[in-house]
Amino acid sequence: MTTAPSEKARQVSMLIVDIDGVLTDGGLQFDNRGEEYKTFNSLDGHGIRMLLDCAIEVAVITGRQSKIVNHRMGDLGVTHIYQGHRDKLPAFDKLLQESGREAAQIAYIGDDLPDLPIMQRVGFAIAVQNAHGFVKQHCDWVTSASGGHGAVREVTDFILHAQGLLEAKQNSYLE
Repeated sequence: MTTAPSEKARQVSMLIVDIDGVLTDGGLQFDNRGEEYKTFNSLDGHGIRMLLDCAIEVAVITGRQSKIVNHRMGDLGVTHIYQGHRDKLPAFDKLLQESGREAAQIAYIGDDLPDLPIMQRVGFAIAVQNAHGFVKQHCDWVTSASGGHGAVREVTDFILHAQGLLEAKQNSYLE
C-alpha cells in the first residue's frame, strides 16, 4: 500500500531544499567579472520562515557554491547550509547526524538527477513541476509550480496544512 503524500507530510520535522532549479528557476546569470546572480521568490522565502516559526527546520544541500545562498538563507534564518556537494549524500548523512533526525522525518525537494540519492532515502520526496522527467517518476509528489516560481511555498503550505498548522498561521496575520 502506498502512503499518501499528506500522511508523509504529517511526519515531516525538517525540509531540505536544493537551490538551483528549486529556490531559483535554474538559470545561471554571471556578469563580466564572473559574479553570480540568482533570483529568489519572496513567497518561497516566507514559506520557509513559516516552517521555522512552527519548529520545522529547513536545510539546504546544493551542488554549487555561492555567497548569495549564504546571504539569502541567513536572511531567512536557515542555519543548515551545505554547499559545493555534487555528491549530496555525505552532506545528508552529516545533517542527519547533527540534527538527530531520522530520514523518515525529512522532506526533500529537488529537480535533477543529483537529487535522487537523497530523495530515495527521505520520508517525503518532492519534485518541482519543471523537474527532469526521471526525477518526477521517482518521487512521492510533484508541485504544480515550477522551481523559483512558488514551488517551495506550495510545499511549505502543504506540510503545514497536513500538520494542522496552516490555518492558524495564516489567520495570525489577520489579528
